[in-house]
Amino acid sequence: MEKDKIILCMGSSCYSRGNRINLDLIRAWLEERKLQANIDFKGQLCTGLCNHGPVMIINGHVYENVKPANVITLLKNALNEKVSG
Repeated sequence: MEKDKIILCMGSSCYSRGNRINLDLIRAWLEERKLQANIDFKGQLCTGLCNHGPVMIINGHVYENVKPANVITLLKNALNEKVSG
């Protein structure tokens, strides 16, 4: 079974606009659910979407304006068939 992929833009604009916090939130969420082995989670340098950041990509789908207040909801919705809680 192929792993789900989460890519977090770590370019300076996205990082300073919220992905610094999102990084910690995503790591904690994956750890709480013991999903680290099932999901390929990594950072990436600038995605080129600086005006729409913070940017997160889940399984090829680009999510823009990802704020700490909505990052977990986006993860749950994007991974809903494999994740509960």
